Amino acid sequence: MTVVLNQSFTGISIGAVLLLIALGLTLTFGQMGVINMAHGEFIMAGAYTTYVLQKSISSAGVSLLVALPVAFLVAGAMGVLLEWLLIRRLYTRPLDTLLVTWGVSLMLQQLARDIFGAPNVQTAAPNLLTENISVGGGITLANNRLFILGLALLCVLGLTVVLRLTPLGRRIRAVVQNRDLAEVSGISTGRVDRTTFFIGSGLAGVAGVALTLVGPIGPTMGTNYIVDAFLVVVVGGIGQLKGSVITAFVLGVLQSVLEYSTTVSVAKVVVLVAIVAFLQWRPQGLYTLRTRSLA
Repeated sequence: MTVVLNQSFTGISIGAVLLLIALGLTLTFGQMGVINMAHGEFIMAGAYTTYVLQKSISSAGVSLLVALPVAFLVAGAMGVLLEWLLIRRLYTRPLDTLLVTWGVSLMLQQLARDIFGAPNVQTAAPNLLTENISVGGGITLANNRLFILGLALLCVLGLTVVLRLTPLGRRIRAVVQNRDLAEVSGISTGRVDRTTFFIGSGLAGVAGVALTLVGPIGPTMGTNYIVDAFLVVVVGGIGQLKGSVITAFVLGVLQSVLEYSTTVSVAKVVVLVAIVAFLQWRPQGLYTLRTRSLA
């Protein structure tokens, strides 16, 4: 029983990472239909931002806190630049966005190798996040995993508030539901698209900061998560925030439990087969997209 609880907590923490990554995709893929394969490189940008800041800020705790907003701005700016240069010309051609952003991702990976080198680098976690909490019965909770879980839930809460309670959120939902009607109603859909891309890409940067607490930083680190993040978005229901939240944690727990009882490769295969079977039964995802609403 203790093992199951420990593995379940590990799975929840994996789900929190997937959720952080998938939040941005839920926005960009759900609203604009853009298959952004460079999303993983925005994660990488957030991670390297943490690495650079830690070189200039001696305190690991302070550098981590500073990295969160800075990584959001850096990755968000990269997303806006990508949208302005390329994506805005391809909104009606989703397969072209896949190919173009895949090429951009390869270019960004090479740029990271040129700047930081090919070998992986590591950041130091704050002392508090290197410790564990024992809750009794042999159950141990890692502080860094708890931090990532709290960060993911905070991002979900913030995104929900923006989408439901702010004028920006209302404009985003209007564009999602009917782009043409929103345009003739006076909403600048181009500006909304760029703002949405900024938020979605910025959330990927925040995910990159979180990933520095659980592994090394490298040029290809984003590619290890991007496919799983897309699966979270598709299974949860395209553009459905609550579906992404549920799916991320379910997949994380399922993968963790299977990895303990089998191997990593077998667990991946089983999870993928389960996803394929689910989509055969419910191709629209966990939540039916009656309207193109994100909330």
